Amino acid sequence: MKLVLFYWYVWALLGAYFIYEFVRPRIRGFFGEKTVSMILSTLDPSKYRVINNLMLKSGAATIQIDHVVVSDHGIFVIETRNYKGLIFGDEHQEQWTQVINKFKTRFENPVRQNYGHIQAIKQTLGNYPDSIYFSIIAFTTKSTLRVNADSADVVHTTRLLKAIKDHDTEIITNGIRDEIYNALVSDNINKRPERKKHIEYIHNVQNEIKTKVRSGVCPKCNGKLVSRKGKYGPFIGCSNFPRCRYMAKSTNANAEMNANTRYKAKLMSNRN
Repeated sequence: MKLVLFYWYVWALLGAYFIYEFVRPRIRGFFGEKTVSMILSTLDPSKYRVINNLMLKSGAATIQIDHVVVSDHGIFVIETRNYKGLIFGDEHQEQWTQVINKFKTRFENPVRQNYGHIQAIKQTLGNYPDSIYFSIIAFTTKSTLRVNADSADVVHTTRLLKAIKDHDTEIITNGIRDEIYNALVSDNINKRPERKKHIEYIHNVQNEIKTKVRSGVCPKCNGKLVSRKGKYGPFIGCSNFPRCRYMAKSTNANAEMNANTRYKAKLMSNRN
């Protein structure tokens, strides 16, 4: 009986661990956004109108925006990143790099991502000048930033309010400010089924990428993925480099690629 309980306990721990690993990115993102929401709640509500977790239609798809602040000084579109370690990137790169010890991970360039968010807001609001939009990327203080971006403010969350208040010239009247705020709130998708669809769409895209990587296929150009060695260790890259610059962390992807290659080779051997 004790042996059965022991194995049950071990399996329960393993199950809890895998569940945690699966939901950890969502938990981390959730707390990052909540931290920024609390910071933005300290802004003077008579001057700054805050919208958290805004979801808008963008063509046939939907797009989720972490935070938007509408004020007399402009529209501030904020993308949050709850990352730690060294963060390297340039606003023109497709991917940025996170380095923790010797492990390197690539992630989508948040400046480019936030540019897409601003375009979705423009599509909703119509003809307002580009000069009223300001892009801010807010990283938590667990990160060390080594980035270059002229079109966006890339700051730690502790400097978020300063990044907003540095824009102190009134460029929007109170009436237009309220008009913009009401238009965004009106078009915000709050219905649970629509938000569920958006999450399912994101998961499907991520699963398609994982499936291609496991098969050794570049998810960007359908080229062949190969193992490479870089300054911070091994990684997976596209064989069509430099035309295609797709890269991924090599640990799990490389093992899955090798296993898949061995399986295909075994099938071919059995056929022969």
